[in-house]
Amino acid sequence: MSGGFGKSKKEPSKMRIRALPLNTDEKFISDTWNLLKNAIQEIQKKNNSGLSFEELYRNAYNMVLFKHGQKLYDNAKVVVEEHLETRVRVIVLKSLNNNFLETLNSAWNDHQTSMVMIRDILMYMDRVFVGQVKLLSVYDMGLIAFRDLVVQHGPVREHLTATLLNAVARERHGEIFDRGAVKTACQMLMSLSGHSANPRDVYEEEFERPFLHETAEFYQMESQNLLAENSASVYIRKVEARVKEERERAAHYLDPSTEVPVAQVLERELITAHMQTIVEMENSGVVFMLKNERIDDLSCMFKLLDRVSDGLQVMVGCTSKHLRELGSGLVKDDESEGSAGKNAITYIQSLLDLREQYGRFLSDAFQSSKVFARAIGSDFEHFINLNTKSPEYLSLFVDDKLKKGTKGMTEQEIEAVLDRCMILFRYLQEKDVFERYYKQHLAKRLLFNKSASDAEKNMISRLKTECGCQFTTKLEGMFKDMVLSNSTMDDFRNHLQKTVNTLDGVDLSVRVLTTGCWPVHAPPVNCNIPSQALRAFECFKRFYINAHTGRQLTLQSHMGFADLHAQFYPGSAKEQPNEGASAGSSGIKKHILQVTSFQMCILMLFNRRDAWNFEELRHETMIPERELMRSLQSLACGKASQRILVKEPKSREIVPTHVFGSTTNFSQSYTESKSKPLPSRESRNPKEKRRDRKLTRTGSMRSKRASYE
Repeated sequence: MSGGFGKSKKEPSKMRIRALPLNTDEKFISDTWNLLKNAIQEIQKKNNSGLSFEELYRNAYNMVLFKHGQKLYDNAKVVVEEHLETRVRVIVLKSLNNNFLETLNSAWNDHQTSMVMIRDILMYMDRVFVGQVKLLSVYDMGLIAFRDLVVQHGPVREHLTATLLNAVARERHGEIFDRGAVKTACQMLMSLSGHSANPRDVYEEEFERPFLHETAEFYQMESQNLLAENSASVYIRKVEARVKEERERAAHYLDPSTEVPVAQVLERELITAHMQTIVEMENSGVVFMLKNERIDDLSCMFKLLDRVSDGLQVMVGCTSKHLRELGSGLVKDDESEGSAGKNAITYIQSLLDLREQYGRFLSDAFQSSKVFARAIGSDFEHFINLNTKSPEYLSLFVDDKLKKGTKGMTEQEIEAVLDRCMILFRYLQEKDVFERYYKQHLAKRLLFNKSASDAEKNMISRLKTECGCQFTTKLEGMFKDMVLSNSTMDDFRNHLQKTVNTLDGVDLSVRVLTTGCWPVHAPPVNCNIPSQALRAFECFKRFYINAHTGRQLTLQSHMGFADLHAQFYPGSAKEQPNEGASAGSSGIKKHILQVTSFQMCILMLFNRRDAWNFEELRHETMIPERELMRSLQSLACGKASQRILVKEPKSREIVPTHVFGSTTNFSQSYTESKSKPLPSRESRNPKEKRRDRKLTRTGSMRSKRASYE
């Protein structure tokens, strides 16, 4: 219907004011209304081109002015309703089986256009009369009439709902239909809804409620089919596609307000109803994704379950259960005899790898969710404390990395290792146990010069940040002692030069340790130190006491070690070779043996004679029986080529009557200390004597089969 009214050409003239009729009887009012009625009917028939807006407006104005506004309003309402009943509704009913939506939409558009024109004619009544008596405006009255007489008429109402639902169902199955017709119909329903407390009542009643009900039924069936035919990852992606489709549908041709409720239906039917099944699906659920590091699939599942209440909790529960099973398997105490060090490294490295893996899951798949972060932290804390050796193993791992940190590792790599170790440290409940072991391992690294100070300080700085100053006070005291000991040894060497004291050829290095800072809890073990080494220590003791009045020094002989210059004679030679004989011509093998102080005391006895039994060695050295036995086992019970001493009878067990003697078959360049043979290094220059800075040193003594200096 084209809008507007026809206009007659006016000659330019002076404005004339027409006087109101003096006689306003019933005939005048009736004639005026008949004129308006005919105009309204012509508008409804789309024959409005010959009508004069000014004349029609003036007639409506006169009726209101002469107190006939109610009659005008009621009569106009009757004309509109008659038109809808006798013409519009009949046309719509005839189209139920042929172009229904197009016909209804056309009738709706025509009705809107006609009501706009009728409203313009009756504008004065709308402004003056309708507001006073609190009636609906002319335009709204026309919309309500269209709603009641056309849209909500029984057959039309049922067919409209069925047609809209059928259109959506067809599109869900991949068919193509006229989206524009559905969109116009939905807009019509929303326009007809704005005249009650609920601004969406007609839209909800006629379309949205049955639409949501049918949507729920459709996706109930589809979810069952998808779960039966697809893996969890495929199901998730198909659900995402369906959610996207429904959102686009609501945005394109339904009312946008439908997007939220239809999404809630999909989430309830496709996700909430089956989230436990999806998460625990065998060979494709969360556990499968975690085992195979399916980051993309985990990310999709996370996003999907994050849409619904308790969705993430279900996923977290499954993830946590799997992680605890995996972690508990790693922390089982499977330590075997003789492999504790190796197992500690493997144990901690496995935990670090597991933590790094789940750190990737957290950042790449779970969007750094606080829920997942708390669960992963709680799980690691749970199973890492199942093994009471975890603090010790972590300290051993750090000890291994710090000893080897300067070899083949950059500073950045060392920092990364320390950062990862601190993550595990936070999970430890018995941090004081870790401190005890760390102090022991740090002491060995410092005393044996196997520590990189920068890396050590960085680690202590991390511990200080994590646990406070009190936790690291003693550790920092150990470093301070090392610095002071170096300064003291420089002063002692200057003193020896000034007094021309050579300490009988002993190169002495002493570490002065503060009681309370270092892990030396047992009382010092007394033993008979060789005279040259003992005189050297007594010389240092006198120097130190003179420089620090009131202090006491106690020799911790069990913590010292020494380098011995050893000469091994071939065969069973009885005579010592001439001083001028070369090593090559005489077959003498020269080695530098790194040994503990106890082993030094034992070996130096063999410069006096070739064989000693266990009881004699214990009496001569005064070494406690347990420590003496351990030292002798490392010297005499290793591989044949690594034995510095030979034992009769040949067994690992030692009794007081067993005899020990010098070997002639020692040929290895390196051996290990204590429970294993100690390291030894063959001298590059047989005539050169090494003098390393160690805790204690021995002088020079000789025997027939082997001599030690």
